Amino acid sequence: MTTIPSDPKIASIRASTPSHATSTPATNQQHMQTRDRLGLLQPSDTFAHRHIGPDDREVAEMLGSLGLDSLEQLTQATVPASIRLRKPLLIPGLDDHNIRGEAELLSELRAVARLNTVNRSFIGMGYHGTITPAVILRNVIENPGWYTQYTPYQAEIAQGRLEALLNFQTIVADLTGLPLAGASLLDEATAAAEAMGMAYSINGAGSGESSKTARHTFLCADDCHPQTIAVVQTRAEGLGIQVRLFNSRTDAASKQLDDTCFGVIVQYPTSDGRVECYQALTKAAHSSGALMIAATDLLALTLLKPPGEWGGERNGKDSADIAIGSSQRFGVPMGFGGPHAAFIATREEFVRKLPGRIIGVSRDSQGHPALRMAIQTREQHIKREKATSNICTAQALLAIVAGFYGVYHGPEGLKRIAQRTHAFAQAF
Repeated sequence: MTTIPSDPKIASIRASTPSHATSTPATNQQHMQTRDRLGLLQPSDTFAHRHIGPDDREVAEMLGSLGLDSLEQLTQATVPASIRLRKPLLIPGLDDHNIRGEAELLSELRAVARLNTVNRSFIGMGYHGTITPAVILRNVIENPGWYTQYTPYQAEIAQGRLEALLNFQTIVADLTGLPLAGASLLDEATAAAEAMGMAYSINGAGSGESSKTARHTFLCADDCHPQTIAVVQTRAEGLGIQVRLFNSRTDAASKQLDDTCFGVIVQYPTSDGRVECYQALTKAAHSSGALMIAATDLLALTLLKPPGEWGGERNGKDSADIAIGSSQRFGVPMGFGGPHAAFIATREEFVRKLPGRIIGVSRDSQGHPALRMAIQTREQHIKREKATSNICTAQALLAIVAGFYGVYHGPEGLKRIAQRTHAFAQAF
C-alpha cells in the first residue's frame, strides 16, 4: 500500500477530494484513483528500486527457509536483546514520511555542506592544500573504471592500471634518487613504521643474528612529523624495538650510534620546514652498520638534493638507503586527513625486503612487453608467515592520481609549483 506523504501539494489534492459519510463502490473507486494520483507525485529517482538487494518475494522465501514470518522475528532471533535498540532511530527526515529522490536529497546535502566554513589549512606536518587538475578529477577520481578497482592480480585485464602504477613508481624513483620504488603504501606514518620494520629485518633481529647480538635500537629525529613518531613508537613496542629520539640540529645522533642501532630516520625537510644536511649523519650511520631512512616530500625533491644522492652520486655508498613519504600534495585532496598514498623507495639489493606491491615490466606469451606484479608472490600479501609486512595496504587510486599529476605538469611544471610554494613560504 502506498504511503501518502505529508507534502503541501499532496495535502491540497487531499483537501479537494470530497468526503462521504458512507462507503460505496463508486467512492471506493474514487479513493483508489486518488491514491494512484498521489503515488504519481512520489519521486521517480528513489534509491530502493535501483538497489540490487532482495525483493519482497526473495525476502519471504529466505524467511520461509528459516521458519520465520518477518524480518522483525529474524532480528529477535539473531541480535541479543542486551544490545538491541528498542525505539526507532532518530534520524532527521525519516519521521515525516517524505520519500526523497536522489536529486532532492543531493540538493539538501549541498545545502547542509554550504553551512560549513571552509578555511585555509596551516597545519602542515605532511598535509598541504593542493589543486587537483579538473581532467584528473573528472576522468580518474570520479570515474568508476578507476575508483572501483582492486589489486591487479589478473594482469591480463589490468594493463592500464598497472601502467599508471608503474608511472607512479618511476616518478618516485626519479625524485628520491633511489632505483627501486613500490606501488604505494597506506600513509606516511605507517610507511615510516614499515621502513623501520624493513631495516630491522635487514640489520636487526630478522637478519639471522642471535637475539643476544641482534640490533634492537632505532634512532628517530625529534623533528619528524608527530604522527610519524607516534606510529613508529607504537609499532616498535610490538617488535621489541627501542626507539630513541634525537635532536637533528646537533651531533647527538652520531654519539648514540653504536652496535645496537640498526636504523636512523630523519625528516627532509623537517616538520617545521627546515632543510638540514644529513650527509655526515648518513656516513656515521653506515660506519656503525645502521641503515639511513629519509622521510621526505616529493614536491620539495624537485628542488632539493634527493636522498639517494646524499653521498655525492646517485645511489652512492653514503646516500640514504630508504626514502618514504606522502604523495598527497601531488594533486590529492586533503580529505579531512586522508586517505593519501605513501611512497617507498630503496636500493635494489633490498628488493626482497620491500613491503607492499611492486609493478614490473615483463613479456606476454607472444613476446610483447607486458606489466604485472613483480618479484613478490601473491602469498606475500595474504599469508602472515610469508609476508614482508602484515599491513600491505596500498592506495592504488591515489597513487595513480599522484602519478597523473606528475604527467599533467611535467618536470618543469612541478619545479615551477615548488618554486612558487617556496616563495609563498618566504613571504609568509
